[in-house]
Amino acid sequence: MIPLKDVNPREKTPFVTYFLIIANVLTFLFEISLGRGLEVFFKEFGVIPLKFVHNFLNYPFDLYNYIPLFTSLFLHGGFLHLAGNMLSLWIFGDNVEDRMGHFFYLFFYFLSGIGASLAHIITNFSSPIPTIGASGAISGVMGAYFYFFPRARVLTLVPIFFFIQLVEIPAFIFLGLWFFLQLFSGALSFGGGSGGVAWWAHIGGFVFGYLIARIFFFKRKQRIIYYL
Repeated sequence: MIPLKDVNPREKTPFVTYFLIIANVLTFLFEISLGRGLEVFFKEFGVIPLKFVHNFLNYPFDLYNYIPLFTSLFLHGGFLHLAGNMLSLWIFGDNVEDRMGHFFYLFFYFLSGIGASLAHIITNFSSPIPTIGASGAISGVMGAYFYFFPRARVLTLVPIFFFIQLVEIPAFIFLGLWFFLQLFSGALSFGGGSGGVAWWAHIGGFVFGYLIARIFFFKRKQRIIYYL
């Protein structure tokens, strides 16, 4: 299933979401310019679990060790990687920003990304492979969207046999299926079948985003009175 847009109007211009998309695109263009130096760049500014754990245990107060937790959120391994993440951020980010407010949303975005990276580190602490991408932070945005707008509808491309249908799916179903897929794939990854995807970063980001939205934006349901 590929989401195309949500049917969920907003009240404010999502300046932070625009900024994040532009920042990711510009960073990707910079990556392209690096040529053969790109691999070194990823190792320097991506999150390497083995390196992070070693430095944390031996140099816990060295702030340089924590920089990749932020910089990795703007790095992508290819155009499709970037496009998929930015599409999801565009679809779900504007409404979450609308609900949270610009400044808290930006803070929340980075916290979700950090939480996602830590979930990946904990479940892959011996991995020497750099982890990059905004998907962990965006998973947090999706978790918050799941809490705020469960009944919003997501226009989705759904393959049915040899045909592709456009279907409006309730957000709680679309995001619930997405989360289940991450859990299933994450469980398989313990057997060495991750396929190069940081599944537990997605899982950790989604759970973190949902919990933060629920804790800080919980409101009692209003009573509905029917007049006959």
